[in-house]
Amino acid sequence: MQIIETPPSADDFCNLRLLSGLSSRPLNAVIKALPASLYGVHLVMDGILIGMGRVVGDGALNFEIVDIAVHPDHQGKGYGRIIMHHIMRYISSAASPGSYVCLMAEVPNFYEKFGFQRTQHPV
Repeated sequence: MQIIETPPSADDFCNLRLLSGLSSRPLNAVIKALPASLYGVHLVMDGILIGMGRVVGDGALNFEIVDIAVHPDHQGKGYGRIIMHHIMRYISSAASPGSYVCLMAEVPNFYEKFGFQRTQHPV
């Protein structure tokens, strides 16, 4: 497995979101959004994207963890933890004291292991 510290291609990003059960995103918006990421990481096995995550924000005071996804064939094998480890390492090195770190999650329970708490309940 390769750990690549950039976001994946736009096509791979859109496909993995759908395969992993996340909501779809329009390709034209993804093409614009991915280069604006503060940090991205993706996992490739045998040439296939199996996991990804990224950080967006202002790079100093506000950080959002977004788009964490693992291919269904590879879920439950620790790949989500690997992605979060790299993301949290990046945030630890980039965030100023007093920074806000939040995440946008469609499966929020996973992130409690990393110290995140739900602040708003779905309506």
